[in-house]
Amino acid sequence: MPVDANLYYHLYKGGEEGLRPPVVLIHGAGGTHLYWPAEIRRLAGYRVFAPDLPGHGKSPGRGKQTISAYADAVLEWLTALGMHSLVFIGHSMGSAVAIHLALNYPEHVLGLGLIGAGARLRVNPLLLESAANDTTFPRAVEMVVQWSFSSHTSAQLIELAGQRMASTRPSVLQGDFIACNAFDETQRISQIQRPTLILCGEEDRMTPVRNAQFLANNIPGAVLKIIPQAGHMVMLEQPQEVAKSITTFLSTLSF
Repeated sequence: MPVDANLYYHLYKGGEEGLRPPVVLIHGAGGTHLYWPAEIRRLAGYRVFAPDLPGHGKSPGRGKQTISAYADAVLEWLTALGMHSLVFIGHSMGSAVAIHLALNYPEHVLGLGLIGAGARLRVNPLLLESAANDTTFPRAVEMVVQWSFSSHTSAQLIELAGQRMASTRPSVLQGDFIACNAFDETQRISQIQRPTLILCGEEDRMTPVRNAQFLANNIPGAVLKIIPQAGHMVMLEQPQEVAKSITTFLSTLSF
């Protein structure tokens, strides 16, 4: 994978530059670019960038403890790439980063895809506490995995997700949870003036359907789709359906 501004990223050159809007996929807490399955990282006809946020995956350094700090890292990375305006698609914590960008740096945002999202992202206090040290960290991972998938998800996929999250440093995961817990844009969310797609798993227990409905009701013109047989990790559970929804959304954008 290439690296710019200390961020490693996966790049799929599925379309010619300048013909269709470039897409950036922003993963969630404790994740990496691999939390986006191939069906989404390789959208036909689009240039798709999937970075590892600071301290995650192959990106060096420490993780952050605020959504704004992650957004600043993404903007620095875009500057290094010479990119200006893109479509941002974020999952969970990544959706908070995308929302922050749309509210504070709208000139860089052509459109938004919010997956497993909320205008506010409160974190269970036990989860925050368990992620704080090596001794209780496995319990934190276990809780996240337990709450992230629907009853229809295969045991193999759940096990793989657990292995990937367990490889995250405890300090990074705790910082992510701190950032999520402090995120609250309920008062400003209606100020977003960019085309927005909202996707939510029908069985999402981390960011329930009511969170997605709040976003859809308050972001002007937002499109909401509830995906059956999926939980918080909807993009891993139903990758083809999510990829289809994103591609349809992207085809409606003016560029």
